[in-house]
Order: sequence, then C-alpha cells, then structure tokens
Amino acid sequence: MRRFAMKALFMVLNFNRAERQRIDWDRAVLISSTAVTFGLIALYVFGKSTARW
Repeated sequence: MRRFAMKALFMVLNFNRAERQRIDWDRAVLISSTAVTFGLIALYVFGKSTARW
C-alpha cells in the first residue's frame, strides 16, 4: 500500500516531465495537503475506534 502511494505521488509529480523541468508547486502543495487531510481523518477514525479519545 505504501509503495503504491509513493509510485502514484511520483507519477503525478513527474507528469509531462519532458515539457517542463521544474516542479509544479501548485500540484505538489495540493497532493501534500490532500495526503495530510487523509492522514488526519485516518487518525481520527482510529482514535474513535479504539475509544481513546
């Protein structure tokens, strides 16, 4: 699962690499913020399921 996520991330960051050599920062920020959001949701669900919160 983790390996798939890293491959997907690098694929998105390297999309159309031949046309541009710099990282598209808007796309990088969007991917990172989405990953952080999903991580926080997962932590919330995990905390609720273990009844620690």
